[in-house]
Amino acid sequence: MGDLDRREVMKALLADRRELLVVPGLGSATWDAAAADGDPRNFYLWGAMGGAAMIGLGLALAQPARPVAVITGDGEQLMGLGGLATIGVRRPMNLTVVVLDNRHFGETGMQQSHTGLGTDLCGVARACNFDWVAEASDMVAVEDVRKRFHGMTGCGFARVPIAAVDRDRVLPEHDGVKIKNNFRAAIGLA
Repeated sequence: MGDLDRREVMKALLADRRELLVVPGLGSATWDAAAADGDPRNFYLWGAMGGAAMIGLGLALAQPARPVAVITGDGEQLMGLGGLATIGVRRPMNLTVVVLDNRHFGETGMQQSHTGLGTDLCGVARACNFDWVAEASDMVAVEDVRKRFHGMTGCGFARVPIAAVDRDRVLPEHDGVKIKNNFRAAIGLA
């Protein structure tokens, strides 16, 4: 079975999103979320390498009645690896971290990442005491992860192996204040 197309994975994860709040990681995850739906409930990060999971944790704790998904790449998650331990300690029932793993640092020149050299992010998540961990290597498994968002079945982690292919960039808003204000308005806090 081959690696999945990251844009198709993102589109599937954001389908029928209902109340889902999303923190896409830097680069490709952000471009793919913007291409999939451009929803103002996507909290885009610019210049916060390694911060997506921790921002997702804060959002999940602040909005416990809403499902929260962090959808990021392997390089961004590796940069914030310690965040998985903090999430595993807090274990919010409404947070899922999804890593789109192409085994490369796509934003800095496609150097091989640690996951391409043997680091097992699912093993890390298990060691950090996540409630559930999944390896979503086909679109049926990706759909199962999407369903878990809405069921708020506990603090979850999923790794999705994706092809190391560059796609056209769909750039969302860059202004951090506008992103924050649009996000707050979309969730009723403005």
